[in-house]
Amino acid sequence: MFATIDPLTGGLIWEVEGQKEKEQKEKNKVKYVEIKDVNIQFNPRPSRLSLEEKLKLLEPIGEELINKDELINLLKTKTFPICYDGFEPSGRMHIAQGLLRALNVNRLVDAGCIFIFWVADWFALLNNKMGGDLNKIKNVGRYFIEVWKAAGMKMHNVKFLWASDEINKRPNDYWLRVLDLARKFNVSRIKRCGQIMGRNDDEQDDKMAVAQLFYPCMQCNDIFFLEADICQLGMDQRKVNMLAREYADKASDAYKPIIMSHHMMMGLLEGQVKMSKSDLNSAIFMEDSAEDVKKKIKNAYCPPQVIKDNPVLDYTKEIIFGWRNKLLIQRKPENGGDKEYISYAELEADFISGALHPGDLKPAVTLVLNELIQPVRDHFTKDPEARALLQEIRSYQVTK
Repeated sequence: MFATIDPLTGGLIWEVEGQKEKEQKEKNKVKYVEIKDVNIQFNPRPSRLSLEEKLKLLEPIGEELINKDELINLLKTKTFPICYDGFEPSGRMHIAQGLLRALNVNRLVDAGCIFIFWVADWFALLNNKMGGDLNKIKNVGRYFIEVWKAAGMKMHNVKFLWASDEINKRPNDYWLRVLDLARKFNVSRIKRCGQIMGRNDDEQDDKMAVAQLFYPCMQCNDIFFLEADICQLGMDQRKVNMLAREYADKASDAYKPIIMSHHMMMGLLEGQVKMSKSDLNSAIFMEDSAEDVKKKIKNAYCPPQVIKDNPVLDYTKEIIFGWRNKLLIQRKPENGGDKEYISYAELEADFISGALHPGDLKPAVTLVLNELIQPVRDHFTKDPEARALLQEIRSYQVTK
C-alpha cells in the first residue's frame, strides 16, 4: 500500500502498488466490437448454368488461370467447388478489395461455388498489422464483412472463417502440415514468397523477421486445411499458391489447387502500380464521401490517348464494365454529344484516338463509382452497429 495526496481535498489516497497503471491499461485496452452472426445468410444454392455459361462467367476473373482443363473438370464433377481467399484485416477497405472482390465472388457464386473467406487474424498479427493488437485486427475483420454485405456480395454461398478459431479447433491437423511444408522446402524457396506479406524479395536476411518464413508455410497450408479447390486471390499472392502446387508433387496426400489470380488495381497517382492504404490519395475507400471520390478521380493520372498504367481506364475496365457493362459519357454537343459505350474495347479505342477526352471520362467514372459505393455509405450511416464499428476503425492508425 502507498498513499498519494488528493489535489482537491489535500487528503491521502491509499492505493495498492501498481493499481493506477493497471486501471490505465484496462482503460486503454481495445474492445472487440460485437456484430451479429456473420454467416447467418449462408445457405448454399447450386448453379443452374451450363458448363459453357459458367466458363464465360469466370473467364474475366483470372488475369492468370492455372489451369483451364482442371477448372473444366472441376465444374463438371463437383456441385459446390470450394474457393478461398485469405485476407489480413488491416485499415480501411479500398475499392479493389471492396467492389472488385464482391464482383468476382458473385461470379463464382453464380457458377455454383462456395466461397470461403479466411479471416487471417493470426496472419495479420505475424505481419504486425494494427500494431499487433489482435482485438483491433478482429474489429477490422468485422468491418470488412460489413462492407461486402452492403456492397452487394451474394452471401448465400459465402462463409467467413476466422483463422484463430478454426486452427484452434484442429491444431494437430493444421500444424503438422505446416511442419511438413517447412521440411519439404528450403529457405530460398520460402523467401521468394515474401511478396505475399507486402515485403520485397531482396530484403536483407538480417532484417527479415522469422515470421516471414512462418507465414508462407501457414498460408500454403490454409489451402489444404480448408480443402479449397480454387485459390482466388490477387496476382501478388501467386507465388505461395504455386508453392501449394509444388507441394502436391512432394506429398502423397495433397492435391493441386486451381489458381485463379485476379488483376491488381493501380493506385490513382502516376507510377503507382498498386493501391496503397497508407497513401489516402492513392485509393478510393469504400466509405469515402461523394466529394472525396470526385476530387480523387479529378486529380488521378490520366493523360490523353495514353492507356499504359492509366488508373482511370483500369477502374473503368475492371469495375465499371464489370458491374454495369456500360458507361454513359455526357458531353456538350460541340464536344461530340452524349455517347454510351457498351464495351470497354470500344471505349479504349476512342480514348486512344482522342475521340474520348479524360475531361469527359473522369466525371462519368466518378458518377458510377459513387453510385456503387452509396449503399455502403448508407449502411454505415443507418445501421447503428456498423456505424459504431466504423467509428472504432477510424480511430486506428493504419499500418503497412
